[in-house]
Amino acid sequence: MMKIRSKFQTWLLQEDLNFLLTNRIPRIAVTRFMGWWSQLRHPWIVKGSIAVWRWFTDLDLSEAKEKSFDSIHACFTRELKPGLRPVDARPDVLTSPCDCIIGACGEIRDGIVYQAKGFPYTLNTLLSAPELMQRWPQMLEGGTFVTMRLTSSMYHRFHAPCDAHLSHVTYISGDTWNVNPIALTRVKELFCKNERAVLQMQTSSGMPFLIVPVAAVLVASMRFHAVDVLLNLRYRGPNEIPCDAIYTKGQEMGWFEHGSTILMFVPKGYQLVDGVQSGIQLRMGEPILALNSSARYF
Repeated sequence: MMKIRSKFQTWLLQEDLNFLLTNRIPRIAVTRFMGWWSQLRHPWIVKGSIAVWRWFTDLDLSEAKEKSFDSIHACFTRELKPGLRPVDARPDVLTSPCDCIIGACGEIRDGIVYQAKGFPYTLNTLLSAPELMQRWPQMLEGGTFVTMRLTSSMYHRFHAPCDAHLSHVTYISGDTWNVNPIALTRVKELFCKNERAVLQMQTSSGMPFLIVPVAAVLVASMRFHAVDVLLNLRYRGPNEIPCDAIYTKGQEMGWFEHGSTILMFVPKGYQLVDGVQSGIQLRMGEPILALNSSARYF
């Protein structure tokens, strides 16, 4: 049985087939259906869906706080047992806001960053809103960007990478392309096409930075504790949402309904921690960026 499962997964991961199955479908319609399906509370549906999910992925529920779930949604957004994600407490270190696989990362040059090798996009295109475009690309020039991909089987909640203040959320509706590596090497400016939210934040020392959760096929729904509405494809505004939320390092900020990507942008002064590079896996709370001793923000 394990050999059959392995061969089937390998077959599904063939680039052309994977791209066809996850993108050449009515993405928004399927995503809305999945949102409805995930809320169903019939025990046969829940158990059967989790069994199929486990067959296709490496889903491990041994870390989950709850032992059973009354819906697929509850399983997707599960909390962990206390103490399983220790947070690096060093004040000069930003920690990973989520469990993830690191994607493209590096320096922000001329307002250009990358979703994959050879596939650039601009901060202006990603940010979209005029107010964001006027301020942030210049502020982030020479800084660092990190792409963090959450697979469908991972823990889906995200947390503050440092003691921080969230001042504003800009919601940008969009498509629901898959955000896996195969799609990122085929669809130009993919992150700029998908539904996303831009979180304007500041560290306790005054450094401004951005966190941008990007939704994807089967996801397209984000919940932030600082915002009293669910942001999804049915949301009709307002798109500009002022906030005044204070977080301690590692405090939960919200969650995706399934799995997707978080982009983080910091200005000059921080650099990737040694060993952090494309392809490695991090857990929430592990160090991802470190402050240069000469950098100060007020």
